Amino acid sequence: MKEMMRRIYLDNNATTPVLPEVLDAMRPYFGEHFGNASSIHHHGQETRAAVERARDSVAALLGCRAQEIVFTCGGTEGDNLAVSGLTSEGDHIITSGIEHHAVLHACRHLEEMGCEVSYLPVDGRSLVDPDDVRRALRPNTKLISIMLANNETGVVQLVEEIGKIAAKADVYFHTDAVQAAGKIPVDVKKIGCDVLSISGHKMHAPQGVGALYVRRGTHLQPLFYGGRHERSRRAGTENVPGIVALGKAAELALQGFERGDDRKMSALRDRLQQGIVEQVEEAGVNGKGAPRVPNTTNIYFDHIDGEAMVISLDLKGLAVSTGAACSSGAIEPSHVLTAMGLRSDRARASIRFSLGKQNNGEDIDFALALVPEAVGRLRELSPSYKQHVVSS
Repeated sequence: MKEMMRRIYLDNNATTPVLPEVLDAMRPYFGEHFGNASSIHHHGQETRAAVERARDSVAALLGCRAQEIVFTCGGTEGDNLAVSGLTSEGDHIITSGIEHHAVLHACRHLEEMGCEVSYLPVDGRSLVDPDDVRRALRPNTKLISIMLANNETGVVQLVEEIGKIAAKADVYFHTDAVQAAGKIPVDVKKIGCDVLSISGHKMHAPQGVGALYVRRGTHLQPLFYGGRHERSRRAGTENVPGIVALGKAAELALQGFERGDDRKMSALRDRLQQGIVEQVEEAGVNGKGAPRVPNTTNIYFDHIDGEAMVISLDLKGLAVSTGAACSSGAIEPSHVLTAMGLRSDRARASIRFSLGKQNNGEDIDFALALVPEAVGRLRELSPSYKQHVVSS
């Protein structure tokens, strides 16, 4: 019998496996507890209670009131609801060039609808300068949308400073916390945001569920029209199993912070990062020197093609990525890395490694044994590397 290949998954920023505890929590709501949470009979009130318990758990994770949580189908909906729901024709929006496409494409659509948008630059570490935010303010500025943690580099923005700028200018502030929630402590009061979006499948809940924090008193124009679900902010019958799962994932994340799981993950990430850079010449960390979420590192390997590297490692059992999963197959290099000032060839030669709660030290050892070997093989086939060796 052929032995199965060992497979290690280090692409958790694309999606995470559902944890066993999360699966156990949601399982009854596919069958035994199937009621519509809007029904007033026993079956409906049973699931309504489960939804509200989950709302309490998500609110605890974000440091807000349960009534300020709106359940969505994920990060993209949350970002769209925040950006589109707070602006109208003639308004000015401030965002950055490294946002997730859920924000960037929503902003471009709003430009077509008569809004003005300022796309701020970032420095070589992928950081937005809060002073640039302040200078971009106009009399008609309605919204600032700057992400909390970048999905490709893991870099954490100076959102507390930006929140103070927004508050002083009396402007709404939204932050996309999809890649931050569950990885680092998130407190909406400290951040000073009016709206904040998260996604379940980035924190070991299933795909298809997310949440939006909406500060009390903030009026959102809904994307969907229908029933009065979620206090008329998000019409549609609730995804009860998904919501229960998100609530359980939020509980587990808080317990993990109490145990110091984020510090342990940071140590694993640093060991992986350091081991690769020490073993591989002409490799380096994108976003080095900036604060980052503990699970993410993005490393460039000069003289290789990133997609070829992903395929090569996958054939050996290691799953990584070149960047955002929703941009896979794109011809253009990463908009995040080019915004940081990377040459297009270096941007295309960059690999994202992102850890999850299921990863351990043995997984890091596995990656460290494969990556230098794969880089060496690809460089042997690279005309630019051969030319580089000859010239040097």
